[in-house]
Amino acid sequence: MKHPLEQFVYCPKCGSNKFTVHNEKAKKCHACGFVYYFNSSAATVAFIVNHNNELLVCRRAKEPAKGTLDLPGGFIDMAETGEEGVIREVLEETGLVVKEAIYQFSLPNLYMYSGFEVHTLDMFFVCKVEDTSHIKAMDDVADTFFLPLNKIQIEEFGLGSIRKGLQKYINSLLSNDNTEW
Repeated sequence: MKHPLEQFVYCPKCGSNKFTVHNEKAKKCHACGFVYYFNSSAATVAFIVNHNNELLVCRRAKEPAKGTLDLPGGFIDMAETGEEGVIREVLEETGLVVKEAIYQFSLPNLYMYSGFEVHTLDMFFVCKVEDTSHIKAMDDVADTFFLPLNKIQIEEFGLGSIRKGLQKYINSLLSNDNTEW
C-alpha cells in the first residue's frame, strides 16, 4: 500500500513539483517552504434506535460498497462540530430530525472516495429522534428502514469501520443489558 503522501505531487500552495517528504506525516515544498501535514478527515455515524428496539439502517446508493447496509452519517463540513455534522447528515439522508446527539467512541478508517483513499476518523453517536414515522431515503441512500437489533447481521454492512463500530455498539448494549436479545 502506498503512503498517503505519495498521492500529492505538487505543492498545494504554489504548485511547485519540489514537494518532497519532510517526515512520516508531512511533505515540504522546497520552492516556497510550505509544510503540509496529512491528517484524517472527520466523519460521523449515527445509531438511531426506535421504541421497538430496531436500529435505523440505510442501503448505500453509491460506491464504495454500493448496495450494502450502512448507518446514517458522513463527512463533517468545515466549521461544523461532530454533533452538528451527524445531525445534518441524518437529516440529509433520512429526513429525520435529531433532537440530541450523544458521542460514543471513534474509529480510524480508510474510505475510498472517487478513486482516492481518504483516511478518516469516524465518530459514532447515539442520536435521539422524536418522530421516526416519516423516514425517506435521500442524498446517497437507496433505502432506509428499521431493523430489529436481534436480526442484525454485521457482515451485511459494507464498510469496515461500520462493521467494527456496530459490533462495539451491540457489545455495549449486551453488557449493559439495555435491550432484549
